[in-house]
Amino acid sequence: MSILIGIIFLGVLVFLHELGHFLASRLAGVAVEAFSIGMGPVLLHKEWRGTDWRVSLLPFGGYCAMKGEQDFEEHYNGNAQIDRDSFYGVKAIFRAFIGFAGPLANFLFAVFAFFVIALTGYTYYSAGNTIRLVTEEYPELHSAAADAGILSGDKILKINGTETADFSAIYTEVATHGDEDILLEVERNGETLQFTVHTDLNKNTGEGKIGVMSDPSSVEAREAPRYGFFGAVGQGFTQSARLVYLSLKGIATLFKGVKVSESVAGPARITNMLGETAKSGFSAGFREGCVSVLQFMALISVSLFIMNLLPIPILDGFLVLTSIVEAIFGLKVSPKVRNSVQYVGIALIAFLFVLAMSGDFHYFSELLHAKK
Repeated sequence: MSILIGIIFLGVLVFLHELGHFLASRLAGVAVEAFSIGMGPVLLHKEWRGTDWRVSLLPFGGYCAMKGEQDFEEHYNGNAQIDRDSFYGVKAIFRAFIGFAGPLANFLFAVFAFFVIALTGYTYYSAGNTIRLVTEEYPELHSAAADAGILSGDKILKINGTETADFSAIYTEVATHGDEDILLEVERNGETLQFTVHTDLNKNTGEGKIGVMSDPSSVEAREAPRYGFFGAVGQGFTQSARLVYLSLKGIATLFKGVKVSESVAGPARITNMLGETAKSGFSAGFREGCVSVLQFMALISVSLFIMNLLPIPILDGFLVLTSIVEAIFGLKVSPKVRNSVQYVGIALIAFLFVLAMSGDFHYFSELLHAKK
């Protein structure tokens, strides 16, 4: 059931991405021959207004097939016979717009998701910001906080200038700064102190940690702030931009020795996690369920936004880059160079896919083992 729910929500994100390409194509005057949710053999299809609308067998992915997409060599050679309503029959800047529109649609969905969350607010449970050192219960573990002079009973007020009103906020700030120096503002016996802590890096998840625990007795229901319309719009863009920054930062941690197979999730694991998030969220209440799903979908949307803008052939980023170069400098990438780079790009994507799928296999194997 979780997989089915996850496929539905993931399908929505794929649909929005391809819809971005579709709308941009139509605005640029390019005919769209086919629009599919899913890949592989076509299960259902209906032609409407010149486009063959399809549902295909494999639920991961989709495509928006534009007229003349494959006429790259004809375009490079300056063939005047290219139709004006085909992909290479429009100006390069319009092709860049078409390529960018798909990732942009994913980013705008994240903005919308955070807008709704900020508008409605939500209830969450968290401990307070008074901490204990993990070494008190687990002497074998390392505590970077203890090394810096922080004591059990201290209250962490701010991390790098960001207020931490509860332990959830502390965890979030620390997790995004693995293997870095962070500045903690701490209250101790009514006095405010500052400590510089160098975080440890969890090699399995890429998260930072400082070796502190929460006080379970301080867990209580808390209300996230609720904003008016314009404040919610601002939060939508602010939180989406922050998520882009954190995602790029997360990619950088992969070069710090993090186990990629553990930290990179494939389509199967993402689908399952999305379904589980929906189930557990709605079990706590309708509003909480909506917030949980929107937060997770926003995270995936931002990941799609970043991934698709990588300048790798078969991804939108390569089209955007080459089209902008052509629009500004009049330079076209030769078919020979394009094909050579494309092979490298396909090999890279295939490698990452195999890596992610092996991680998924390991994840589900452990999950099944734990249930026995």
